[in-house]
Amino acid sequence: MAHGVDLSIFAVDRVVDPVELASVLRLLELIVVEASDTDVAQLVQDLLSVPNLFSFLMSVSPSCSAKLIERISAAFPNKPALILESFETALLLQLSHVLFSVPPHLLSTDVSRTIGQYRQHVEQVLPVLAALCTSDFTIQSVDDKHSLDDNITDEYIPFLKQKAKKQRRKAKQVIPAVDATPFHKFGVHVPASNEEAAQMANEIGDGLKQILHYFLTLLSNPDLAAPLRDAYIPIPDITTNETRQTVVQPANTMVVETRPSAYPMVQPMKAALYFDNADDFGEWRILIGSNATKKLRELRGSDSKKFRIVVKKIKQLSNGHFSDDNQKRLDGVKIGVPIFEAKMQRDLRLVYQVDCVPDHDGKVERQGSYIIRWSMYSYSTSLSEVIKIYGIYTHTQLNRIWDAMSHHLAGKGKEYQQRCTYRNPPAHPGDNVYAPATFPPEEQIEVVKHTPMVLSDQDMDQLHSLLVLEKYVTFSQAFINGLIANQDVQHVFELTPQERKIVECATSCYVLGRSGTGKTTTMLFKMLGIQRAWQLHSESSGSTPRPRQIFVTKSKVLATKVEEYFTKLLESLPLAGCTLEDLAKLKSRNMDRGLVDVEDDPDIQSGIPKRYSDLEDHHFPLFVTFDRLARMIAMDVLDTDNPDANYAAKFFIQPEDVDALDSFVTYDVFANSYWPHFPQPLTKGLDPWLVFGEIMGIIKGSEKSLPLPDGALDKSTYCDLPPRSNPTFANQRGTVYAIFEAYSKLKRRRRHHDVADRTHAILKTLLGGTPLKGRQVDYLYVDEAQDNLLIDALLLRLICRNPEGLFWAGDTAQTISAGSSFRFDDLKAFLYRIEVDQALHLTRDRSIAQPVSFQLAVNYRSHGGIVNCAHSVIELISRFWPNSIDGLQPEHGIVDGLKPVFFTGWDKDTVRYEQFLFGASHIEFGAQQCILVRNEEAKEKLRQQVGDIGTLYESKGLEFNDVLLYNFFEDSNVDLSRWRLVLATIDGESEGQDSCQLQAPCFERDESRYSGVCSELKLLYVGITRARKNMWIVDKSDKGEPMRLFWTARCQVQNCTPSTNVPHLAVSSTPEEWAEFGRTLFQHRRYTQAMHCFGRANMQREVRIAEAYYFRELARATMSASLQSEQRRAFIKAADAFIRCGSEGTGKDRLQYYRTAAECYVKAAEDCKAAEAYISAEEYDLAAKRYRKAGVFDKTVDVLKAHSKRMSQACADDLLTVCRLYYCSKDDVKPPSSLFSSFEEELEFLETYDLDVALVVLLENHGRYLQAADLHLSENKPLDAIRVLLRDEDNGEAARRAGDILLKCLWQQCPFGAAMRDDEMTRSFLSFSTQLSLGHLSPSARDQISMFQAAAASDQDQATKLEKLATSFLEREERIAALWCLDRFFTPLPLSLPDTLEGLTRFLREFYAYAHLLYIVASHNDPVGEPIIRQLFGITDLGNGTYVVHPGSFLPVSVSETDPALNDVPTNTDLHSHKTLTDDLRERLRKHLREKVVAETTLCYNAKIFSQCLSYIIHGACNYIGCLQQHASLSSLDSAQYNMRVGIHLQQMRILQLMFSAFPEMRADHEVKKEIAEWVEYLYEAFFPPFHAQGTIADLDWSSIPEASDGIRVMKNWVRGAIYSLDSRHMRQFFTEILRLTRLSFTFDEHDAMKYVTQANGIRYFRRKELFRNGDRYILDDHIISVEATQWSSISAGVLCLRYAEAPSVRDGYLRALITDDDMQAIPGLVHLIYTRMKHRIARGVPPRVKQLEYQKIEEIPRLLGSHIIAARSSLRVDAPTFVPRPEIVPQTRVSEVYEDVQDLQSEPEFTEASEQQHVQEDDLIEVGKLVHSADPTELEESAACRIQQVYRRYVQERERDQLRRSKRTSLEAERCTIFEMCLKHAQSSALKSGPYRIRFLGPLPHLLLALNKGIAIADALKAKTKIPGVLMTEGHERLEELGRQRSELSFLLKQGRDLRKKLGPESAFHDNRDMTALKHAIIQAKDFVQRIPACTKEVTEELNVALKAVVTEKKAVKKTKPSLNVDDLDPF
Repeated sequence: MAHGVDLSIFAVDRVVDPVELASVLRLLELIVVEASDTDVAQLVQDLLSVPNLFSFLMSVSPSCSAKLIERISAAFPNKPALILESFETALLLQLSHVLFSVPPHLLSTDVSRTIGQYRQHVEQVLPVLAALCTSDFTIQSVDDKHSLDDNITDEYIPFLKQKAKKQRRKAKQVIPAVDATPFHKFGVHVPASNEEAAQMANEIGDGLKQILHYFLTLLSNPDLAAPLRDAYIPIPDITTNETRQTVVQPANTMVVETRPSAYPMVQPMKAALYFDNADDFGEWRILIGSNATKKLRELRGSDSKKFRIVVKKIKQLSNGHFSDDNQKRLDGVKIGVPIFEAKMQRDLRLVYQVDCVPDHDGKVERQGSYIIRWSMYSYSTSLSEVIKIYGIYTHTQLNRIWDAMSHHLAGKGKEYQQRCTYRNPPAHPGDNVYAPATFPPEEQIEVVKHTPMVLSDQDMDQLHSLLVLEKYVTFSQAFINGLIANQDVQHVFELTPQERKIVECATSCYVLGRSGTGKTTTMLFKMLGIQRAWQLHSESSGSTPRPRQIFVTKSKVLATKVEEYFTKLLESLPLAGCTLEDLAKLKSRNMDRGLVDVEDDPDIQSGIPKRYSDLEDHHFPLFVTFDRLARMIAMDVLDTDNPDANYAAKFFIQPEDVDALDSFVTYDVFANSYWPHFPQPLTKGLDPWLVFGEIMGIIKGSEKSLPLPDGALDKSTYCDLPPRSNPTFANQRGTVYAIFEAYSKLKRRRRHHDVADRTHAILKTLLGGTPLKGRQVDYLYVDEAQDNLLIDALLLRLICRNPEGLFWAGDTAQTISAGSSFRFDDLKAFLYRIEVDQALHLTRDRSIAQPVSFQLAVNYRSHGGIVNCAHSVIELISRFWPNSIDGLQPEHGIVDGLKPVFFTGWDKDTVRYEQFLFGASHIEFGAQQCILVRNEEAKEKLRQQVGDIGTLYESKGLEFNDVLLYNFFEDSNVDLSRWRLVLATIDGESEGQDSCQLQAPCFERDESRYSGVCSELKLLYVGITRARKNMWIVDKSDKGEPMRLFWTARCQVQNCTPSTNVPHLAVSSTPEEWAEFGRTLFQHRRYTQAMHCFGRANMQREVRIAEAYYFRELARATMSASLQSEQRRAFIKAADAFIRCGSEGTGKDRLQYYRTAAECYVKAAEDCKAAEAYISAEEYDLAAKRYRKAGVFDKTVDVLKAHSKRMSQACADDLLTVCRLYYCSKDDVKPPSSLFSSFEEELEFLETYDLDVALVVLLENHGRYLQAADLHLSENKPLDAIRVLLRDEDNGEAARRAGDILLKCLWQQCPFGAAMRDDEMTRSFLSFSTQLSLGHLSPSARDQISMFQAAAASDQDQATKLEKLATSFLEREERIAALWCLDRFFTPLPLSLPDTLEGLTRFLREFYAYAHLLYIVASHNDPVGEPIIRQLFGITDLGNGTYVVHPGSFLPVSVSETDPALNDVPTNTDLHSHKTLTDDLRERLRKHLREKVVAETTLCYNAKIFSQCLSYIIHGACNYIGCLQQHASLSSLDSAQYNMRVGIHLQQMRILQLMFSAFPEMRADHEVKKEIAEWVEYLYEAFFPPFHAQGTIADLDWSSIPEASDGIRVMKNWVRGAIYSLDSRHMRQFFTEILRLTRLSFTFDEHDAMKYVTQANGIRYFRRKELFRNGDRYILDDHIISVEATQWSSISAGVLCLRYAEAPSVRDGYLRALITDDDMQAIPGLVHLIYTRMKHRIARGVPPRVKQLEYQKIEEIPRLLGSHIIAARSSLRVDAPTFVPRPEIVPQTRVSEVYEDVQDLQSEPEFTEASEQQHVQEDDLIEVGKLVHSADPTELEESAACRIQQVYRRYVQERERDQLRRSKRTSLEAERCTIFEMCLKHAQSSALKSGPYRIRFLGPLPHLLLALNKGIAIADALKAKTKIPGVLMTEGHERLEELGRQRSELSFLLKQGRDLRKKLGPESAFHDNRDMTALKHAIIQAKDFVQRIPACTKEVTEELNVALKAVVTEKKAVKKTKPSLNVDDLDPF
């Protein structure tokens, strides 16, 4: 163990495992128990070497940590010197850092604060401990235990002996100097001896031990286990950005940040504001006043020698060197507090006092629950002697004022006087060097009232300045360095004990004080204390976050002044560390901002971001107005997708937009633009200022308005408010609410917003759950809180994370700000409820200290005479309306002064008293004098007589030496009867007034009647407190008499009557004073008064500047109150004035004047002039924007080119984009210069914004013809595309592309069935076809172009060309083009067919090809789905299952009205659904095919060539006139013509079969059956002609007959059908037909003939009686056996049949049947055998077509008949199967579905068909038995037939239901089904195995793809609507930015969507990996895509949600609850 522990056992990979961790902890515990103290030290050091390991181990093992704490505590060094060398020091430092980094929300506030304080204590105390242990503090012992003696006077001066001096010098030479810096930082004195140092070191060691124990114990806190574990065992970060984590609480949201902040470590330390004397100065602390500082600064610049003398004298005093020259009393009476002078030169004196002030060093530091206390220091602040320097004077300037000063200071009490007089004994007897004394704090300050000395006004002013206005600062090194460097900085001055308590308060606080009591000062010093504490801490540790402090006020002037003052304070701090060389480099700085309005000056807020979330640490401390802060927050929280929030944010967050400012309702806007529009009966007698305050502060800004939806009180709630707490309009609530309703209505109509609307909008968002963006602040300071709304306090509270870092200051007695109406008590209660509500949402209970309330009652502005008078007004308000104002301590001044003068007894009949006040000559007030009136009317009344006049509302925030309150009571709306209420406070008679005159009304009887007096008194208080020295009240009305009597009774005013001496008010001022006060008035925007002051100072330029601002104020007042033309003229006048100011100005002021001029021009709608002014102001961003708004893009480009480097990059880019959009969208306007730096940049821009016209020009100019053509095509300009491609003559690809485009367009112009158009576009396409280089095209393309050219030609060769092209297309199997050609060729059909067999054969072959192509398309499974078929018929796919048919097409262009699939498709007459278009196309093609075949068949019937005239053949002539048969000569008859005749019959049968296949129902028609029978008969005659010369079957040559096999198949099909349909009962020609059909069957279908011939009804079932031989032998059986010719008896069967036919009866009957039934026409080819010997017995009337053969012997018959049969059979071996064309392809049906209910179908009855007529009686039928070669069906066949019948019925039913479902589908469902079929097809064809991924591939994926398709379609539609050139033509250039932004966003969005669609498509390789995680990420990306689509439809979201729910959403497993154990049955024993 001596060599350390193996740290590998604590590796992260081991301790992660719980089992391994337990093993490690057991081992560690064993080591701790058995180790020695040295080993424990080594163990801790080893553990500390690994970051966070020690803390982790202590947090996870309570038992081990307890043992380790015990061992560490035992090993803590007992000697302080050993502490620094021990491991405990490193342990302390590391633990302080670790615990400080713990998130504050895991600990209580007290614990967090204690950790911070302990950490600071440890870091500061260790250097002190090192100094104590290494330095020598040996000095001569000094007796410091002297007690105060009441009899000691200031004449007692100790004497320092020479020996003591020598000893002290020796000690200084031997003892090295001790560095006091650590002690001062720690806040303790340097020990005076080694004993004192040892005692301090021991106490420090004990304290460190206690802190270490506290830290170690805290590590075992269970709440810290998780963060300490995470610190050692890092958690993988799955996020991609470094956004800090926040915990957002619901509803009342507050952000709990997990990153460390300055709170609670950095607190306002006492030592932070303590400054030592300058270097090498003594122990006496020097406080120097502002007057002395001013004199020193003058000496530093004018007389450096005197400056050094003064500093040297001050240094002597700091060392306590009080010689006779240094300490001579000035007060001659030598009573009271002594005032001294120190002589420096003959005529130069330093006046000072030895004062007693609080000692900043003495203190008690509380560290959590432990107190580190030193015995020599007490908890309360002690007092110590200091030297307070009042000034530097000449000897002649020392007057009796110092007697008055001594006299006044004696009023602080005897104790104070004795302490100031007391001196410590000298350090060395006989010496005159003294150390300062220290005293305990006074328990109670004694105030002694002395008889005041009689002083002149000048002396009184000087005394007031010395005691009240002077600020005393420490003569520190920073102070003297500031003087040396001539830096305009400020230093921390001495605070009163009450002010110091406020500054050092560690909790939230409320500071209430009247005007001038130092509220703002305490705020600033607390901010400075925290800032300096952080700086001191950072210097030592460097790891503390910067405290975020923010100062908020309503007034921008105040915010600016406070920031400037704080900056000067802060800049003074680093001066202490500067060397002389550094000071020499510093330049004097002038903080004067010039004569500009702070509201306009952009430099005021330079560097502050627009968004609150963008604030960084370096922005703090931050000084902002509440308006600016609210806009910053609004920009964050209102920047959402909510349209209402976005509209509100437009006005809330863009104050720099001049147009947006007009929409914000301030009081000026309310008074000028709203108040005049309200009904006069409502506004009569009401003050708009008070009404606006009531609306903003009570109706809209009170706490009760927060939960209301409209953010305003309803009428009943408002009217029911108690009158005491809201007395202003207690009896006029209804009227005020009516005005509020009128205001709200007008505001909504104007679309304006006010301050309450903004705050409500922000709070609604924050309280609704939206987190505050950005870090919260640590400390919040709100000054003049009464000027804000109460709801503003909630918003401010939400941005502060520290519940103990709030500072609220204000005075409700000054609540005259527009929109303000609340008390501090209301604020306290409101904030208390907020804290309670927040505590309910915290993760754990927190102990939050209650805020402390402070009151400041000392007025530092005015003397006691004015303060007492003002306080009497507060007393009146508090007595009658205690709930309307906060109760405070009585306010008092430090120095008494003149009482206010009340002029009384003056009236209108008296001589004008103005001459007594202002003098008989022209009235001339001084710079620091002001007349205050009530309103503008009174102001204008006196303006001609008196210079500087202001209203009471304007005066708030201003201070004057002398104030004249003029006619305040006369202009009051409160009458005398109500003013008499104040008389109730007067007891007895006053000034001879009897009790009747003092009679007051009863307040309690009607409290609401006197509510107006409350507001009047508050306004009166503001007017009185504006004065510093003199206050005059002039009023000629009787309404002021009650207040005069009230003040007179209290001796608080001086009455002035005509009979008394009238004081002269007007005093003269120097030009400098006029100029200084003119600037003050200008800063407060009192421009008319400022003009007067500047005029008196003879500063004409400044007068013109103030006049320009005054003109602007007048112009603003005309807004919404005057005509637009008047407003424009007013603003132009102001702008021109500012232009003049700018031309005369210099520096930043000149730029600001131009900027203000530009803003005025903007208001006047003079954008070009505004742009020029902005250029002069070097505001190039705004200048370019103005040019752009005016549409002057040429100058916009010029500005961008000339000043782009000085413009913001974002603005320059935006404007350049707009200019590019403008010029690239205009064909006729060219930019002044190039807008692009390269071709690639221009190309990218034009592609991004889809500026196709400009892009085409660019591409053409750079020779990119293919890309240009593509763009033309995207714009639907094919002619231009072809034209561009034809320019690229040498490029084969361009030629081919042009050919493709040309053909596509020609197909659209001339689809199938449409006539060739004769329009300009078609002629253009055909013209381009002649220019095209056909050599680069494919043969197909060439032929198609020739096809259209031929169709357009009108020459005689058109048909020939089309016929040749069709043949060429058919050879290449290009069926669509062939069909188009053949349709043109056969439209119309010829009037007659060719008269030659060769021509007819070719015609029928081509017509069959035409009909066959029509049939193929008509029977296609999905013709609309085939692109080539759509091309043929002019159909365009629009996507989403919709199509458009081009006009003139073969198809109709109207949509089926009954098609439900188009219910959700926009109304358009050219739109078709897929189903409707498919059905229409099939039906139209079938009809077209039928029409064409019927027409062609008619031509065939009329053609003579199908039959030959026998008469003409045999005799060479025909006697029939109009013979319908062909007259063929005998010589032309040969085998070739025989085969051709057979071929044309077969070809025609094929053509007819196509029609029958297209219309299967036609086969059941009787006429069609008859037609089929006729063509079978014609074919039989062609095979077996009647005349042998015409040919026989032996001549048949199949190779010479085209498509013979297919024709034979058709013939077999027809013959079989005819045999099945034969019925012997109804057919008169039955025997003839059966003989003909059986011969054809057995001749050409010998294999299958027997199967169906024997199944014929006429052969098997219904047999005619006359056809039986010998009564039982059916002669047709013999005939079948004979023609089958497969048995040895076939010939015999034929002979028997013939013999039966030869029987006379049979023969005659048979012949009769032939003659009768066949109408003298025998069966073709029938042979009549004639026995030679019986010729004479031949029956007459034998048809001529019957061939007669003579025989002599029976043996000759087989030879005569068999030759023909054998010849035919030898060449008719056709083995091809029967061809039965399918009518159509129907959708597949699952076999399982068909067979599911087979068993149920078996019970259905079979379908039988009864005969309509029955001509044959039952007795005519003979039942026959089994025939020879019978083909009876087997049982298996019958079962199979039943099963087929049942399955087919099921299939038909399913098909009908499926068609019904499809007919009811919407387009969305149809598209989803289409996508699903694609996914299913891919899943079946690919290797996508069964599993979870396949389920999601077939389930959620189609929904996701459908959502993407719909989203892309919506984005495409939106993009099409924002075509920039079109909008530019219709709407102008105003929307270019919006359109550009939209198109850019849509382009990016479409790219994202299409990439996702391609990635997730069914065929994508993305699915091959079956990666579920990747699929989830892809769906999340799709969600982001859909959510960003503007106006996304509900159906898209629903489809997306299906995929999200199925794939992304994690399903929570439901835990099964375990059953509880039943213990009822257990035996307890």
